[in-house]
Amino acid sequence: MPPAAPLLPLLLPLLAAARPEAAPHRPTFACGGVVSGESGFIGSEGFPGVYPPNSKCTWKITVPEGKVVVLSFRYLDLESDNLCRYDFVDIYNGHANGQRIGRFCGTVKPGALVSNSNKMLVQMTSDANTAGSGFIAKFSAAEPHERGDQYCGGRLEKPSGSFQTPNWPERDYPAGVTCSWHIVAPKNQLIELKFEKFDVERDNYCRYDYVAVFNGGEINDAKRIGKYCGDSPPGPILSEKNELLIQFLSDLSLTADGFIGHYKFRPKKLPTTTVPPTTTTTPSTSSSKPTVALCQQKCKRSGTLESNYCSSNFVITGTVITAITRAGSLHATISIINVYKEGNLAIQQAGKSMSAKIVVVCKQCPLIRRGLNYIIMGQVEEDGRGKVLPNSFVMSFKTKNQKILNALKNRTC
Repeated sequence: MPPAAPLLPLLLPLLAAARPEAAPHRPTFACGGVVSGESGFIGSEGFPGVYPPNSKCTWKITVPEGKVVVLSFRYLDLESDNLCRYDFVDIYNGHANGQRIGRFCGTVKPGALVSNSNKMLVQMTSDANTAGSGFIAKFSAAEPHERGDQYCGGRLEKPSGSFQTPNWPERDYPAGVTCSWHIVAPKNQLIELKFEKFDVERDNYCRYDYVAVFNGGEINDAKRIGKYCGDSPPGPILSEKNELLIQFLSDLSLTADGFIGHYKFRPKKLPTTTVPPTTTTTPSTSSSKPTVALCQQKCKRSGTLESNYCSSNFVITGTVITAITRAGSLHATISIINVYKEGNLAIQQAGKSMSAKIVVVCKQCPLIRRGLNYIIMGQVEEDGRGKVLPNSFVMSFKTKNQKILNALKNRTC
């Protein structure tokens, strides 16, 4: 967490604009408030000093009738957490019971956030522990786009259907749009989702334009299946229960072709066929769908680091930063410590940080937990995700293992 004092010279011009009545050497912000006008600034309580613990501050922003609110963070420094569970800023459409546009924490600023009306609500919550310098953000009024053919979102209850970005396929999607599709199946069914075409402004963190998919019927980061941008369609998605929410957001800058996606309902339990006992080896198909026979095997790691190294497509060490159970498998994101054997594993890089997606086909075997470090060996699917089967080699990573792995890396298989 950067100290508050060095921020002051950099932020005085912003703070003076935000609070002209405050003395330039002691600028302060209150906890929440009601603000209106063509533009202005809001900031966390006491910014740029450390914000207080155990607080909840709410700002209600109103711009002139007929316009929309655009919020741009100039500085953000809150306790960091993958799911933003502890200290966070929530942004909502409207002033009451509005749809949440996003939740933010850490130090990575989101792109411009756009409301669907002339009202926006900003709420910052802090817990009892780690704090930071908080945030400062500028709000301004912008002309809304003509909705017409740009209308999007809604509730989808038919057994199958499609959804697409505004203007698809004739033109790029417009800037400053938020769409939410809520898909609801009967209680005993699940929802399968596939994107046919996909082109959304690319960014390493998908901060500006993105599609987010959630289990259930509300925007809740703890239930987020994924957040997507760029020009590669996400892989097929299967809901945990009978509801999915798809959110699309574009900011006020670059746009792209957009996407079209399709969904269909399917029974919770698919009929299982009898599998001969000989099919307990690695399946030749690239599917990550677990089979009953495969996941009933005894979960015991066989062989050694050395014996498994050459038979694996990829070998990495890393920290599990997300782990989501989906259709009997565990979908995890690994923050990479070292790559010893890459194969066709898709590795994403954002600054100095690298990450990869893996699927543990049988969610309990091998068992991995969020926040812990592992050596992971496995195969690679066609989409570049790592695939870990019960007979794949996975073990806790200790620094003493590094010497062996470095030696293996220099060995020719």
